[in-house]
Amino acid sequence: MDARILNAITGRLSLRAPQEDSLRALATALDAAPALLQKARELDSLQKALLAEFPSLTDFEREFPSLCFALATGVGKTRLMGAFISYLHLAHGISNFFVLAPNLTIYNKLIADFTPNNPKYVFKGIAEFAAYPPEIVTGDNYEHAGTGGLLSPVSINIFNIAKINSEVRGGKAPRIKRLWETIGDSYFNYLANLPDLVMLMDESHRYRASAGVRSLNELSPLMGLELTATPFTESNRGPVPFKNVVVDYPLARAMDDGFVKEPAVVTQRNFNASQYSGEQLERIKLEDGIRLHEATKVELLTYARQHGVTPVKPFMLVIARDTTHAAQLLELLENQLFDSRYKGKVIQVDSSRSGAAEEEMVSRLLAVESFDEPTEIVIHVNMLKEGWDVTNLYTIVPLRAANARTLIEQSIGRGLRLPYGKRTGVDAVDRLSIVAHDRFQEIVDEANNPQNPLRLKQLILDAEGDDAPKEAVVVKSHLETALNMGGDDGGDVPGDYPGRGDKLTLGSDRERQVADITWKVIQGYQHKPAEAPTAAQLTEPALQAAITQAVQEQLTGEQQSLLAEEEQTNVAAVVSRVTQLMVGQTIDIPRIVVMPTGDISYGYHPFTLELGALNLQPSNRELVSQSLQTNLQISISSSPQKKYQRLEDYIVEHLVDKDDIAYDEHADLIYALAGQAVAWFSEVKAYSEDELHNIFFGYGKVLADNIHAQMADHYWEKATGYEVKVSAGFTPLKDAAYTKAKDQPIHSYRDTVSEVGKIKQMLFGGFVKCLYPLQKFDSDTERRFSIILERDSLKWFKPVIGQFQIVYKDGVEHRQYQPDFVAELDDEILMVETKARNDLNDAVVEAKAEAAREWCVNASDYLRAHGGKPWRYVLIPHDEVVENRALPDF
Repeated sequence: MDARILNAITGRLSLRAPQEDSLRALATALDAAPALLQKARELDSLQKALLAEFPSLTDFEREFPSLCFALATGVGKTRLMGAFISYLHLAHGISNFFVLAPNLTIYNKLIADFTPNNPKYVFKGIAEFAAYPPEIVTGDNYEHAGTGGLLSPVSINIFNIAKINSEVRGGKAPRIKRLWETIGDSYFNYLANLPDLVMLMDESHRYRASAGVRSLNELSPLMGLELTATPFTESNRGPVPFKNVVVDYPLARAMDDGFVKEPAVVTQRNFNASQYSGEQLERIKLEDGIRLHEATKVELLTYARQHGVTPVKPFMLVIARDTTHAAQLLELLENQLFDSRYKGKVIQVDSSRSGAAEEEMVSRLLAVESFDEPTEIVIHVNMLKEGWDVTNLYTIVPLRAANARTLIEQSIGRGLRLPYGKRTGVDAVDRLSIVAHDRFQEIVDEANNPQNPLRLKQLILDAEGDDAPKEAVVVKSHLETALNMGGDDGGDVPGDYPGRGDKLTLGSDRERQVADITWKVIQGYQHKPAEAPTAAQLTEPALQAAITQAVQEQLTGEQQSLLAEEEQTNVAAVVSRVTQLMVGQTIDIPRIVVMPTGDISYGYHPFTLELGALNLQPSNRELVSQSLQTNLQISISSSPQKKYQRLEDYIVEHLVDKDDIAYDEHADLIYALAGQAVAWFSEVKAYSEDELHNIFFGYGKVLADNIHAQMADHYWEKATGYEVKVSAGFTPLKDAAYTKAKDQPIHSYRDTVSEVGKIKQMLFGGFVKCLYPLQKFDSDTERRFSIILERDSLKWFKPVIGQFQIVYKDGVEHRQYQPDFVAELDDEILMVETKARNDLNDAVVEAKAEAAREWCVNASDYLRAHGGKPWRYVLIPHDEVVENRALPDF
């Protein structure tokens, strides 16, 4: 296993933990069975060699070695393909790949994702493919393609298995097997004769036993790599699990780890489907789906404003019975519901379209993620299956008869992907809603079924996964351990580690008592920056004398009377030793507060609200949403239970709850803004009085949040001036509290981590320059950076919560920031944050960096004035953390 190449690919492609685990599983398989890379081999012996590493691999299930990686929808299987190809080429010299797609949609998507300059290009960051990218040969151009590019280091063949299946009907040979004069043979035989062909199968469950795949067995690839979210085939006796799964990352884990949206089923409170005809029930579900869609739209706009991110336009998916039903739904949605407000915003996607109409349908579907594209509702019958990778699907209205399991699996699979790549912590942004009034309880019961994909956590193959027992560990700094301030162990640290037995050498109990009192006196000086501006100045003779005097005064009168002259001198010696230890085992972290001076005032400039995207609909029914993961139930909207005379009051009552809005000072402004919202819905949207009361009662808080987010752009604050105050010249290191997998040993920070996805469960030791004996890392990038710190710094540590008082603005909220590392060098102190390169431009990352830089400027000004070292903030992309970099060069 080439750890250097593995780490490089993981970093450059920003692989998520399950993707990285899959890549490492492939590397492990190649180490365990090197014959995988040889044409001549025996399948049984290969399978037995791999069984020790992968107990679930009981059969390849093909005429060539094939490994299945079962990753939940939304985790990123296409990017994993790019990682597989990169590793096989860079580590083992493999240059030829054959990629199978199950249908035309995925086929076209794969071609796009493997093409340079595409936003989702799978090799972005792989330097070896930058100048000469892989040659892409497809089922449409292979007749004219070369047999290996002159400059391209890798050839990737992408074919649609559905097309091959259609070609082999009736026992015919597929087109790829026909003779072509340009190469004097069939392209199939050309591929079969390649010594290093590897086959990758996307959504392999869709065509496992198809005639097309059987015809491809003669390609005899070195190996097959299967990717699917559904590692089983359906039979009359139920699902049949694959026998060649080497990595299993089910949907339950993806939801727990926050890689996908949280699915929820929605109905009306106290709904009884038997009271309505089928047509009435459909209309109710569509109306409620649209209301939910519009509420979600406002929440997404509010979130984007609060966090300074690109706004997301949500859309609603309606699943129809057939093409006739789809056409009826299109007419209903565009011309009958809600006064035809959705005319031109609905598309019908099915096989009934052809020619120009089909081209328009496809182009609109492909652009549905664009904020400026008008489509808000998509009606489909059976065309949107795997491969439709949109991130802005938030509401699904299934109108086709299906059992609960099918509804769950097919529905949520289309909308699980997150628009910002990770959970935001905001329910409306992280939730996928399935409107199923008539199937609500059935779906909830099925989601709670232990055999349902949402509940497969007990089937995780890895026994030491996230469900392994954990324990809490308290780690004290070397300083406190040396002073023996927390008992003999200096914390709840298991096992041995370098420096564990190092304590301050004291000759008697009285000396230890003197050391204890000395430490308490020194801690008191942190709040006296006028007397002790830095820790180093505690060693000055005048302060040493003052500390010694304070220690002597705290000893009891009886003890003082027993002290001989030499013992009194010994107090000063102990004080000196404790002080020197403290200075050597800390880094000066001043406590800084920026305070406004003189008269202070704040407010908001008047402005015009942006309301164009708001299209909330009235409702006489309360909608209830229940999470299929947690079973938490919430109410989304309801009919009015109170009625204000002024419509504005429905919004103002929520605005005045905001901490930064004072009613007495801002009443005119907030009523004016609320009045703009009322005018929008009453004049522009032309709702009736009753409908307006309905909307503002049901969505008053949603509208208030949106208005408040827009107000943040118009905030002003005035003060006579600002003053930097230092309340402490230095701060003691806080105890670190960690959780770790129970009975797991302490790892050396230098050892390569084979299962990087589990690094947060591990504790690392073996440090010499760290101010703590043990540390915990959030990523392997942090572990590798600690190697550089151990080599190049004087001392370093990872701050715990509360060590710094740095506040940054996250939208309208203020939060505390703790950097990843602090390191002292000969002439400066570094505050370090390591981040994935694709996160560097994230609004929150930039806000943290701005706050940290301002803190470093103020700390540097203070410390320079008192003979200390300046601070510098460093934000480091993950792919620059390599051991040949010198710490001062960052």
